[in-house]
Amino acid sequence: MLFHLSIAARDPRHVAQVIAQFWRGEAHPFPPVTPDSWIALAGDDRGTAIEVYPLGTVLREAEGDADSLGEPTPQTGYTATHAAIATVLSQEEALAIAAREGWPAKYRKRGGAFGVIELWIEGHQMVELLTQEMQAEYLALMAGEGYRAMLAAGAPA
Repeated sequence: MLFHLSIAARDPRHVAQVIAQFWRGEAHPFPPVTPDSWIALAGDDRGTAIEVYPLGTVLREAEGDADSLGEPTPQTGYTATHAAIATVLSQEEALAIAAREGWPAKYRKRGGAFGVIELWIEGHQMVELLTQEMQAEYLALMAGEGYRAMLAAGAPA
């Protein structure tokens, strides 16, 4: 199970606050890794969170008995890193928040099996939002035998 992940954004504070809205959670500063980082907390019983670092931050191993550290780099733009996250909001509520932020978002049916709201944070970082109905579709495919059955039926690799 996933407890947290990290992404990068131009405005980490604002992005963490908006992600927290999808969960009806909270956003707070997150200084342990690198300055100006924020964290969105879902407020669930698993401590689900997304850490949001300044765009261009990379994580590096620290030597000796020390935690890893965040280091700025000139990297910007798109990444393969993304997450599918649950939301308690309806599709309409989630799309309204995306529209308010000016972030591209649309409904997509992944592989004809489950729906997602494909949301592009700040126009470059993809997050898939799953409403309660979409979560049920996702779990039907990804939990238990569903995925193996799809592959055995000849679904595209």
